[in-house]
Amino acid sequence: MTTAPTPNTPPHPAYPAATASPAGSPAASPAPSPAAVGRRLSVVADQTPDSPTPAGCNSSSPRTDVPGEASRARKTAAAKAGADIRGEVLLTLAQLRLATPRQLKALLLPHQQGTDHVRRALRNLLDESPALVGRTHRAQQSYWYCTPAGLAEAAASGELASTAGRTTGKRIAASKTGLREHGLALVDTVVAFHQSEVADHADWRVEVAHPTAAGTLVPDGVVLLADGASAFVEIDRTMSYARLVAKLERYDAYRNAPASGRGNAARAPRSHWQETYAGPSLERPFPPVLFVFAPAPRRAAPTTREAAFHERARRVGSVNYRLTVATTTLPLLTHDGADAPVWRVVGNGHGEERRALAALPKAR
Repeated sequence: MTTAPTPNTPPHPAYPAATASPAGSPAASPAPSPAAVGRRLSVVADQTPDSPTPAGCNSSSPRTDVPGEASRARKTAAAKAGADIRGEVLLTLAQLRLATPRQLKALLLPHQQGTDHVRRALRNLLDESPALVGRTHRAQQSYWYCTPAGLAEAAASGELASTAGRTTGKRIAASKTGLREHGLALVDTVVAFHQSEVADHADWRVEVAHPTAAGTLVPDGVVLLADGASAFVEIDRTMSYARLVAKLERYDAYRNAPASGRGNAARAPRSHWQETYAGPSLERPFPPVLFVFAPAPRRAAPTTREAAFHERARRVGSVNYRLTVATTTLPLLTHDGADAPVWRVVGNGHGEERRALAALPKAR
């Protein structure tokens, strides 16, 4: 019979585990290092239900919510969008001669919140060699225009009408005499027509010469309307009333110019305006002449100038008969839209009533 050891007797060296743990217990693991604890916690944090790890990815993969990643993605998208619309930006500048980024955005990307895409497209065109666009700065605003290389590129696309006599817009953009503001007022008018879906911005021609016996007629703009008809557009900021009436008389001369050419058995000779605007069967009347009065420093308010013009314009012979002339102000046009009743017809019997563009009387 073996006698049990006394409590103070140390265990036998041959049985070191006898007092460490019961025989059936597993061996204890060594204590983890602080670094291992940190790694294990980070893995657990990555796999919590609030931020599950996507299938096929491990916790050491770069996370997509790292600050800066989202903004980098947005910048990449903006750069791509800018590259996608650079052709449209170039064509628009070639047509209208100059514009601001805000105006280009209104025409090309009306649903975008800012002008980032347009500005990237402009910088893209500016970085070409040679540069396809140029810019000037005035009063913290940038004004963009086509360079000669840009005009050549736009013409080569086949998307533009003849570029004969087309200018780059550089002189207008740099002007300090009001020429730049006149050009920008025309672009604001284009935007108003475009937003009202009365005419697409691509269907405008700027300063196209028309021959008359009284000299060349150069409208500020000619627009092809959505219904297939055309209209002449004149912008006034600072022109004297005498010069405005003289220009209206030039339209009268153009309207009444005799037919030219020989014609043939199937078709009588036609005048220039009939060849250009009346349609193949002469079904369309002479295009209306639309005057838009824009604000200008040290000038009477647009509504005042509009009323004074009416008093003088109704004395021109063909007005209210062979010429349809209507007026509006740029603030009213941009606020209400080109399709709204913003047009006041010049002539006796019309008063101060304003009509929609579609409701203007037709020239006889």
